[in-house]
Amino acid sequence: MQREADGQGGSIAMHALEPGAEVTASAPRNDFGFRAGDAPVLLIAGGIGVTPIISFAAELHRRGTEFVLHYCTRTEALSTFGTQLRDAFGSRVSMWFDDSRPADLKALIQGAAPGTQIYCCGPKGMIEAVCEIAAAASFDHDHVHFELFASPASHAGDQPFEVEIADTGNVYVIPADKTIVEVLEEAGVDVMYDCQRGGCGICQSDVVEGIPDHRDVVLSDAERAEGKVMQICVSRAKSPRLVLDI
Repeated sequence: MQREADGQGGSIAMHALEPGAEVTASAPRNDFGFRAGDAPVLLIAGGIGVTPIISFAAELHRRGTEFVLHYCTRTEALSTFGTQLRDAFGSRVSMWFDDSRPADLKALIQGAAPGTQIYCCGPKGMIEAVCEIAAAASFDHDHVHFELFASPASHAGDQPFEVEIADTGNVYVIPADKTIVEVLEEAGVDVMYDCQRGGCGICQSDVVEGIPDHRDVVLSDAERAEGKVMQICVSRAKSPRLVLDI
């Protein structure tokens, strides 16, 4: 495993282990489950995000389901699995390189047949672009699936703010270093959530009053501008108080 000094994964901890060290492992948790049926599938991978996409392609190939896979990397030299993917899936795989043959995500998504299930894994910018383009192309939200390798974003200068629950009137202070979900859960409020990265949409809540500070990758630009809903696992407030319908 490569050691990433600024990474958000476990590479630093792994490199600190000595031979013979005991490691406790928990059961795996899957936030990027494969739920495609018989509909055609569009697979989009960016960099190391190809890892789960390879498994999806193998399963689709086994089923005989129609699919295409677009693998995007910065350069051809970085397309680690390019040869294996071409050997396994032939013409269903397309390779794209930022420095010489960049992918046109808009064309790829708009060219997909109605009803296509879209699966994407890669950098945040790519995922945001895929979600925005798919929404503009009238793909339903439940037809776009993605995995984001990121933790909730904290910004320098984050300030505390208040959240009022519309139906109870209860008010909670959200510190700069905690999310709305964390504070509400600690207070015993029953909150629905899953990924805690702003990627699944399960924690979406209606905004009755106030201005949200959106930090998710689920909402479209239009939904963010309207300010009527927000993902409370990562997003914060631009106003001193938010009134939420949870």
